[in-house]
Amino acid sequence: MNSSRSSRFCGRLSDGFFDLGLSDGFDFVIVVIVNSVGLQSNLQELFARGAHYGYSRRRRHPSVNPYLYGFKNRTAIIDLEKSLLALAQAENFLKTLAQSGGPASPNLGGTVLWVGTKPEARESIAAAGPRLGLPYVITRWIGGTLTNFSEIKKRLARLKELKEQSVSKEFERYTKQERGLFHKERERLERAFSTISGLTELPRALVVVDSAAEKIAVAEARSLGLPIVALAGTDCDIRLIDYPIVVNDASVQSISWVVGRLVEAYEVGRAALIRDAESAAIPETVTVVNDKG
Repeated sequence: MNSSRSSRFCGRLSDGFFDLGLSDGFDFVIVVIVNSVGLQSNLQELFARGAHYGYSRRRRHPSVNPYLYGFKNRTAIIDLEKSLLALAQAENFLKTLAQSGGPASPNLGGTVLWVGTKPEARESIAAAGPRLGLPYVITRWIGGTLTNFSEIKKRLARLKELKEQSVSKEFERYTKQERGLFHKERERLERAFSTISGLTELPRALVVVDSAAEKIAVAEARSLGLPIVALAGTDCDIRLIDYPIVVNDASVQSISWVVGRLVEAYEVGRAALIRDAESAAIPETVTVVNDKG
């Protein structure tokens, strides 16, 4: 790497700095200049998880150019300061959404659908959904989940019916063969829809890991005007995303850290919603002043 390009890897002047040596054949040191302890800590967390690694120059999508420092050995290096600014915007969006509530769940925050079907993302998304009590998808995205939601609701209703039927006494009226058919149908529906069984209305937003891998989900959300928060690698077209967070989307550790931050942001917004609801439910104390005597 020549000196002019190497200088681009030096951060902007501010109050403090830290040095991070890159392994895996990288023979230079990135000097990142930061102006807050929080930003410095977050940058260190991301660097430690390899979030700055992108894909090869050949796979780079032009839309991510503003988020890149440059290339080293044909590998894109992501400007994590810009990624953290994008993450902060996504966090604020989720906080606001959670605090606003929704028609189906006014005290639980706006519904967000979490999507991550690639192997590196499944663990993080599978933890985020149940933690927040929100729908999530970690297996194959079913085409029409959003754009043909009326049909999806019928499938969810059928799954609920089969679950209730299996524990009722009426289930014993059916023959062994019929019960076997019901059991197979239930298993098939559970594989496809169990993680979104609580979705009674269209979500108000999507959180996606790797917008390129989840292009069908992204396309459906865009066609309905639903906001999208997405972790995007350097091969993604971030013009399709409302809140793109450009990081290494092929690293389990990188994905886990960013998704964890988004989950915490939603929890903060939901907690504020609950506090506001509780405050509104408390009757105001009226003080009566007796002027007599």
